[in-house]
Amino acid sequence: MEINRRDLLAAGAAIGMGMGIAATGALAQEGKGGSKGGTGGRPSAREVWAAKPVLPTPYVPPNRLIWRLPDILAAHKDKQDWTQHVVRTRDYDAYWISMGPGKKTKTEFYSDDRVIWVVESGQIRFTIEGREPFIASKSFLVDVPARTYYSMETVGDAPSLRFEVRPAGEMPSYPVSQTPTPVPGWRYIKTLIHERGSYDDAGAPPGLNKPYLDFEKDVVEANAKSSQFVLDGHTSVHIIRGPGVPTPPPTNLGHFHENMVEFWIVLEGKLDVLVEGEKLVTGNIGDVIQAPNERWHRATFHEGGMGTRLAITPRQLGGQTHYMQVDRNGDGD
Repeated sequence: MEINRRDLLAAGAAIGMGMGIAATGALAQEGKGGSKGGTGGRPSAREVWAAKPVLPTPYVPPNRLIWRLPDILAAHKDKQDWTQHVVRTRDYDAYWISMGPGKKTKTEFYSDDRVIWVVESGQIRFTIEGREPFIASKSFLVDVPARTYYSMETVGDAPSLRFEVRPAGEMPSYPVSQTPTPVPGWRYIKTLIHERGSYDDAGAPPGLNKPYLDFEKDVVEANAKSSQFVLDGHTSVHIIRGPGVPTPPPTNLGHFHENMVEFWIVLEGKLDVLVEGEKLVTGNIGDVIQAPNERWHRATFHEGGMGTRLAITPRQLGGQTHYMQVDRNGDGD
């Protein structure tokens, strides 16, 4: 029996509450619900040999265990226009970007991967091909599929601040009406393409991927549970929400992934994260926390209130493997 959307949301809520659920390759990221083509219920666990490097996968700049938003803001104090690179993985580059009042981006698109944003402050008018323009303010999540023109403009009298996740190392493309931004070592040539982007792409459940979500209104005020914001076979953006729980003991290592980096941005409350070889950290709203591939990691919401993290990983549509501790019988994040 194929797991339906309701099962995925329920499973995501469970992990948000810190409940350990066993995982195999047929289970989805963090929420541990079945991916498309999976089977219902909780699959029986099986013991396997998993490869881990002798030396833990290092944090290579700009990557680090945690980027604290107040520290980034302090580093760019008194500036309106700035960019801070905070994540670089095989799949994604992520940045904090401030843009002054009245400033606009060029119209651009990415050829085969989508771009997502979290608006932290100010107001941004998004113009997305085939959609009515809209204004996104604090806590809005925004999504643009591949091959879809988009542009942004800061409106109002204050700078806008956004967290932006792009495809790693990929140059943007532009409509011929725009002059491409020069990049050393690259040149732009005029070409033709026939493909168009779609929110319902790559086998995603119809209607799942949307242009935007007002997190404060649609999740916090509605007291919503965990849900998927983006799912396309290459990119998973999972809203994981739940009440705070007592910090698990250090013996609870959580899980790890082969050849896949996982990172989160805290949207609500506080997030406790333990990554193999590092001290426990507690992230606040706007902080970005990363777990390198093949390192044990667990994430639970800090005791005393509700919490939400936006989990960003690749490859969820076809399932991804969560390697759990044998001596805990699958009891981990």
